[in-house]
Parts: sequence; structure tokens; C-alpha cells
Amino acid sequence: MQLHHTQRRSAVAAALLALLATLVSLALPVPVAAAPAQRVEAWGLNNHGQVGDTTTTERHTAITVDGLTAAHVTALAGGSEHSLALLSNGTVRAWGYNFFGQLGDGTTTEHPTPGAVGGLSSVIAIAAGCTHSVALLSNGTVRAWGDNTHGQLGNGTTGGTSTIPVTVIDPSNPSGNLTGVTAIAAGCDLSVALLSNGTVRAWGNNGYGQLGNGTTGGHSNVPVVVSGLTGAREIACGGFHSLARMSDGTVRAWGDNSYGQLGNGTDGGVSNVPVVVKGLTGARQVSGGSGGWHSLARLSDGTVRAWGNNAVGQLGNGTDGGISNVPVVVSGLTGARDIAAGNAHSVASLADGTVRAWGFNGYGELGNGATGGTGSDVPVNVAGVTGIREIAAGYAHSLAA
Repeated sequence: MQLHHTQRRSAVAAALLALLATLVSLALPVPVAAAPAQRVEAWGLNNHGQVGDTTTTERHTAITVDGLTAAHVTALAGGSEHSLALLSNGTVRAWGYNFFGQLGDGTTTEHPTPGAVGGLSSVIAIAAGCTHSVALLSNGTVRAWGDNTHGQLGNGTTGGTSTIPVTVIDPSNPSGNLTGVTAIAAGCDLSVALLSNGTVRAWGNNGYGQLGNGTTGGHSNVPVVVSGLTGAREIACGGFHSLARMSDGTVRAWGDNSYGQLGNGTDGGVSNVPVVVKGLTGARQVSGGSGGWHSLARLSDGTVRAWGNNAVGQLGNGTDGGISNVPVVVSGLTGARDIAAGNAHSVASLADGTVRAWGFNGYGELGNGATGGTGSDVPVNVAGVTGIREIAAGYAHSLAA
């Protein structure tokens, strides 16, 4: 086919324009995602070495956790005063307070740097209670170690401690062990497991009805069924309450409701069966305070809701004091990718890899360099922390990788 002169000139012009566009595009900077963090960072209370920087010095800004590389860490967990990290090879590291053996190294000696939890491999998830620890293995079974005062290790015994991981049992299972577990959570004296069929088991202290089986008081040293839960997709624990995110994006809660942390429009007392968190849909993640009395939920649009105790602004809605027994919007927070609740502070990582924190700052929990206990009732930037994928919160410290 032959082109007319006019057509030929048009074709040449079009080709030149295309070439020019290509050259311009090559010259312009191309936006890229934030580079992944190379280090594991921690900040806040460090009285037992839970920050993991070889010292027991309180940290008001993020500092590197000794001996861990972010690329090799797949999950973090914070207890009251100890910390856990899951490595990509399926082993676990622990550091901080160890009076109850919660570091799982066969001793009760605390250490301010990560050490290996004994006898664990093929771990796919971790959880830190106030003074005990839990691990989920790839075969769907669970191990626990540390404080067993209320049977929270789930091995059929009550009292004492275990300085090494023990297997969580299930007398109703022909194998004798709890199996089919897909997720775990831990609170103060309580452990919770999500099964592959969408039901939930709990074991440990039941003083606030936190076993969720319709009873209050006593304890269980083996897993019991949480009443009325089917279709659960995620679980979390606060100090003495628990949360479950359902397949439809709604949330259930049970246990202590002293500060409205169950989010059902009431406060005071307990609920020994799951109740619906009011007005909450589209939830993609839930978190309860480590040893605390507030709850968080991340929604599908990247915003965050909070409810429960707000004595020091930990709900992040611009108010300080009182409680909220229904979810409120965390102010100015969009693009949230991960959330974690401590005792009286809250943390969120954003899609750009930065981290925000709000609430109490008496021990440097907000990581913004402020001293003298200057807290914030709205999110503030955690200084110098970028490229973050994973976050966790302990009682008064935080972790990021």
C-alpha cells in the first residue's frame, strides 16, 4: 500500500511524537513504593529489655533491635514486658522479661536481646500474652509457654510455669491435641485459637467471661468452644476481652466490658458470650490492647475505628478522657495497613511505610521524641521509621519491621 504525501508526513509526525513521549518518560522520575525496612525497630518502655537494643534504657524514638534483619522477620508480637519475632525459617526469637519463662529458652533469666525459643520449628504465627507466649505450627497444632496460673498454656495443667513450649491439647479430639488451627491470639492469662471451620476455641482465665462459652468465673486448662461463632476470619485479644472479625466484615466481642471495649453500646460488667460491635462493617483487621481496655478495627477503606477506654487519648479521635462504648473514627488516619493496640497507646502503619501512634506517652510509646509524658489524642508520626510492613504493641512499647 502506498501513502499519499500528506499521509506520509502525518505518519512521520506521529512517529516523532511517540519517540519524544518515550524520551520524556525516560527522563522523568518514576514513583516507587517505599523501600522495605532493613532493620527491626522498637521504642517505649524498656525496663526488662523488651525493646531489644542490649540495654534497659527507655526509648522515646525508634532504635534498632539487636541481631534481627527486617527481611527475615515475618511477624512481631508484644506482651506486657516481652517481645517475640517470627523468622522466615519458621523459628522464633524472644527477648525482655522472663520471670515466668515467657521467652521459652529453658530459663527464667531475662535478656535484652533476641534469643531462640527452644524446640520450635515450622512456626507460621505467634502471639504474646501478658506473661505467656503462643505459637502456631504449619501442621495446625499450637505450642505455648510461660505463665500457667490460669491454665493458659492449654496442656491440661494449671499453675506454675513452663520455660519451654508445651503442646496445647484437646481431649475431644481423637489425636489428643488441638488441630486445624489457622490463627492464634493471647491476652492476660488467656489464649484463643481460630479453627479452619470458622469456629473459635479459648482457654485460660474466665474471671470476666473471656472464654466466651456462656460461663463466668474459674478457668479452663484445655480449649473450650466460644459460643455462637461461625464464619470467623480473624481473632484478637485485649487484656481481658477478645474480638473476632467475621466473614461479612462485622466484629464480635466478649469478656470484660468495664470501659465499653466490647463496643456494643453498653459499658460495665461482662459478656460471657460474643456480642456484635455496633455500627462496624467492612472490617479487615482487629486488635485489642495488650493488657488494656480498648479495641481497634481497620476498615477496607484504610481508615481505623477505636472504642473502649480513652483516659489518655488512646482512641485517637481528638478527645482525651472518658470512654466510648461504640466505635469512633481515629482522626486524620487514612491508608492504614496494619494496626496494634497497647495498654494505653495505639499504633498504625500506613501504605507509604510510615507509622503513626497516639495515646499515652509516659514511656515513649509514641516514638516521636517527646518526653515528660506528653501524649496525643490524635495520631502523630513515629520519627525516623519507614518501609514498615509489620507492627506490634506491648503494654508500653512498640515494634516495627
